[in-house]
Amino acid sequence: SVFYKQVFFSLSPLPFLAENKILVSQSPLLTVANRTATLVCNYTYNGTGKEFRASLHKGTDSAVEVCFISWNTTKTSSNSNKEFNCQGIHDKDKVIFSLWNMSASQTDIYFCKIEAMYPPPYVYNEKSNGTVIHVKETPIQTQEPQSEIPLWIMVAVTGVLAFYSMLITALFINYWQKSKKNMYHQSDYMNMTPRHPPYQKNKGYPSYAPTRDYTAYRS
Repeated sequence: SVFYKQVFFSLSPLPFLAENKILVSQSPLLTVANRTATLVCNYTYNGTGKEFRASLHKGTDSAVEVCFISWNTTKTSSNSNKEFNCQGIHDKDKVIFSLWNMSASQTDIYFCKIEAMYPPPYVYNEKSNGTVIHVKETPIQTQEPQSEIPLWIMVAVTGVLAFYSMLITALFINYWQKSKKNMYHQSDYMNMTPRHPPYQKNKGYPSYAPTRDYTAYRS
């Protein structure tokens, strides 16, 4: 009887081992040069689940859930960690996670997790080897320092200053010439021809010298 029991158990099917198993495969390395990454999680499932959840985890211990997507026969929903820009899309036997605006500090290993949520039993895949996402540092583009004041404003200001400088110079020259002319007209003319008093006509004064009238200077 013991022999028959051993044969029975050896020939009996083991559905709980063959069914409800999820296997996941990922690319080992993904290099990101433009801050955008697309990670494909291929999976196989031989169970009868109708409601699933797929999530992307960061770190060797999968401590950070980056984003997830859940779906069933009628609807699909997704959500992302606030520190990441991530969106998941389900397509037949794979889930595609798209990440954008990534930084070099987000370089790490990422794992895909596929879960069969309903109907029971609940199952999920064993941890895969993961994908190392290497985000390259974006080179800083140096730009030539631009003048804070536009060129046309500098030209206009220079032209205005030059015009006023010429105008002030012309006004100064004109004022100087008028002042010189007025000074010439206002200067007194003094006749320097020698004169002799009227009572000294015959004391050696030349006959051409007119007699000086001193009464004109008395006041």
